[in-house]
Amino acid sequence: MSIEQHVYATARAGLPYLFAPAQGHSGAAPLVVFLHGARDRGNDLTKLLAWGFPKYVNEHAPRPYYWLALQIPEDSTWPEWQDELFALIDKTRAVHDDIDRVLLSGFSLGSAGVWQIASSHPERFAGLVVVSGRVPDAVGREGLARLQHTPVWVFHGDADDKAPVAGAAEAVSTLQSLGAPARLTLIPGGDHFIADEVYGSDELQHWLAVTRAPSTATA
Repeated sequence: MSIEQHVYATARAGLPYLFAPAQGHSGAAPLVVFLHGARDRGNDLTKLLAWGFPKYVNEHAPRPYYWLALQIPEDSTWPEWQDELFALIDKTRAVHDDIDRVLLSGFSLGSAGVWQIASSHPERFAGLVVVSGRVPDAVGREGLARLQHTPVWVFHGDADDKAPVAGAAEAVSTLQSLGAPARLTLIPGGDHFIADEVYGSDELQHWLAVTRAPSTATA
């Protein structure tokens, strides 16, 4: 076990969160922030640790990146907690001064949060990983255009019946038409719940460790 469990006290609520330090690295390291899906909302971190990215981080060390996952309350969405998320990121960076950039990843509801939060504040993120997610209508082409300098890797199951793959493919196509460093990986036969396979990929883990956006290298 390598994950720490904490509660972040905010004016609105005490928000549980998971944190894992970087290990086995020298010099600067990224901070990878994970936004969970709808079914993992609440006040119980064991729900996050049961699968996907949190499970991977908890079971695999060393990792050449810091890792952070906030848990938001039931019946809420990620943009509603953006201020608290940014405050926790900034607090983490103040404590660990070897963090030189931040990458944002999300699954399902968390992926919608990634699109919306990152397109509103592209200067804060050096890369995005989007898993099984829709692009919110509020983002649109204008929001995607703000990500034209941000590396984006989208993963989607080609048999996903909860968030059809067409939306993910269209978003990547739009980003590529804008010159963005965006890529789409389809999981053959994959349904909505592909997170274990995606985050267990050695290629993705390497990408998380080395990726930086040219215009946001110290974001």
